[in-house]
Amino acid sequence: MSEPYKIILGPVVTERTQKMRDDDNKYVFRVDPRANKIEIGRAVEIIFGKSQKDFKVENVRVMKVRGKMKRMGSRRYKSPGWKKAVVKLKKGLKIEMFET
Repeated sequence: MSEPYKIILGPVVTERTQKMRDDDNKYVFRVDPRANKIEIGRAVEIIFGKSQKDFKVENVRVMKVRGKMKRMGSRRYKSPGWKKAVVKLKKGLKIEMFET
């Protein structure tokens, strides 16, 4: 995988991820299931580091989220699973997209 915009699919915005962002400088993204930690870190640096000098990712943690069983009437199906990454930035750095 070489294109950063195909690796990072979008942010995960919940109360918990906002608290992680404010307290620990960690950002959570939905990522391509085939991407690894190194590719994810580079993609975040390329996409969000354009406006800041010396933009570096300190740590990347990855986890797979399993799909849940759903039911509509008598029919049952499983929603698809996905992969998320928790990216920690160096102290003092921010991603402006998330700031309100």
